[in-house]
Amino acid sequence: MTGGGLLVAGTTSDAGKSVVTAGICRWLVRQGVKVAPFKAQNMSLNSFVTREGAEIGRAQAMQAQACRVEPTALMNPVLLKPGGEQSSQVVLLGKPVGELSARGYHGGRQQRLLGTVLDCLAELRGTYDAVICEGAGSPAEINLRRTDIVNMGIARNARLPVLVVGDIDRGGVFASFFGTVALLSPEDQELVAGFLVNKFRGDVSLLEPGLDMLHGLTGRRTYGVLPFRHGLGIDEEDGLRVSLRGTVRESVVAPPVGADVLRVAVCAVPLMSNFTDVDALAAEPGVVVRFVDRPEELSDADLVVIPGTRGTVRALEWLRERGLADALVRRAAAGLPVLGICGGFQILGEHIEDDVESRQGHVDGLGLLPVRVRFAREKTLTRPEGEALGEHAAGYEIHHGVADIAGGEPFLDGCRVGQTWGTHWHGSLESDGFRRAFLREVAAAAGRRFVPAPDTSFAALREEQLDRLGDLIEQHADTDALWRLIESGAPQGLPFLPPGAPA
Repeated sequence: MTGGGLLVAGTTSDAGKSVVTAGICRWLVRQGVKVAPFKAQNMSLNSFVTREGAEIGRAQAMQAQACRVEPTALMNPVLLKPGGEQSSQVVLLGKPVGELSARGYHGGRQQRLLGTVLDCLAELRGTYDAVICEGAGSPAEINLRRTDIVNMGIARNARLPVLVVGDIDRGGVFASFFGTVALLSPEDQELVAGFLVNKFRGDVSLLEPGLDMLHGLTGRRTYGVLPFRHGLGIDEEDGLRVSLRGTVRESVVAPPVGADVLRVAVCAVPLMSNFTDVDALAAEPGVVVRFVDRPEELSDADLVVIPGTRGTVRALEWLRERGLADALVRRAAAGLPVLGICGGFQILGEHIEDDVESRQGHVDGLGLLPVRVRFAREKTLTRPEGEALGEHAAGYEIHHGVADIAGGEPFLDGCRVGQTWGTHWHGSLESDGFRRAFLREVAAAAGRRFVPAPDTSFAALREEQLDRLGDLIEQHADTDALWRLIESGAPQGLPFLPPGAPA
C-alpha cells in the first residue's frame, strides 16, 4: 500500500517551503501519523551527514527531526553544492559523483536522475503513512520545466497534490499565486490544489476578501494564513549568497548570567557552508553573534570564527584581499580566540595542496596552526564522537581536505595552539557541556566576565522551534482539508487558468 503525499511548492525561493514542510511534518507526527520528508533535489551549502555516512541537505535533516525519524539519503537523493557561479558538485544518494556546470546539469543529467528520485520517493511512500515533499524555487520556472525533477515533474510522475506557499510579507502574493498557476500546463494545473499564505502581519479579516476573489479567479481555495513569527528559519537551504545580517535566527533568550556579554564575529567567507554551526552559540544567553566582512569589525570581538566553505583557497584569498587575514594573525599573536571549522581550520594551517577543489596546487595558509592539508578526491563523510575540554562532544565531517597535524594540543581531531583552535567537526557546539567549557575558555582569554548559562539545551531549543512550527499549522491551517489532500490527492475538476505554459 502506498502512503499519502503532498508537494509543498512556493511562488519564489525563500517563500517558506522548508519551514512549512517541517511544520506539517511535526503536526502530523503529533497526530500519530508515521511521516517522512522528501526533497528530490536540493541546492545548498548547508548539509548534514546521516548515520550511514550519506550527505543530505540540512533542511531535510531538520524536517526528519520534525518527523521524529532518523534522516536518510532517500529523503534528499540529489544535492547540488555550488562551487562558483557556474558549477556545482553533484551529490547522488549521499555521495559526490562529480562537478557539473548548470548547462550540463539541466541539459540532460538532471532528467536522467528522475528514475532514481522516483524510486526513493516510492520507497518512502511504501514505508510511511505520508511523505511531505518540498519543491525548489518556483514550479512556474518555465525555462526549466522540461527537465524538472523537483517541482511539477515529481508531482506529475507521483500524482502528488500541490500546495503553493506565498510570502505575503514581500507583497504581491495574490499576483504570485495567480501567475504561478496560469504559467503551468493544463496537466500540471490539475494537481495544484490551492494556496497557503505565509508571514502575514495584522488582522486576517482584512485579507479574506482577497482570498475569496482569488478562489473565484482560480477555483482553488486557500488552506491557511500563517502569521509572521520571528526565529523560524532553522536550517534552511541557501544559494550562492548569504546575508551578512539575520542569518542567525532571531530568538528570545534569557539575559546574560555573568556581568559581560561575549561578542562573536563570523567571517562571511565566499561559498560559506554550514554556517548553522554558530546557531548553538547564538542560543546562549549573553552571546552576540554577527557576520562580518571587514577587519575593523574584528576589533571588539571576543571570538572570531572562520566557518566552513566550499572554496577553501578562494576563501583564503578573500581574507587576504580584505585585510582580514592580517587581522587574524594579529589576534593569534595577542592570544585572542580564533576558531576555524572545516575549511576555516584548513585556512589556519601552514599550507594547502589542492588539486581537487580549486586545482591551484600549493597554496600557503595563514600559518597559525602546525597543519598541512592535502585535498583528496574521496570526500570524508563521518559522524565522530569524542572528548574535549573534559566534556563529551559529537559532530559530523564533510570535507575533501586531509589534515596532517604536526604539533599543538589535540582538539576534536584537529589541534589548538594557544587560543587558536581548529577542527573539521561541524555541529560540535551543539553539545551543551562542551560548548559551555569552550565559552569559559574564550571568556577567560578575552578578559570578559561572561558566565555560560548552566541549563541551556540546544536540542530542547530545537524541539521547541519545531513544536512552534507544528503549532502554526495546527492553529492557522485547515488541517482537516490538508489531511484530505495528503490522503486522497488534488480535488477533481479544478479549472484551467489561461494562458498555461508555452509549448
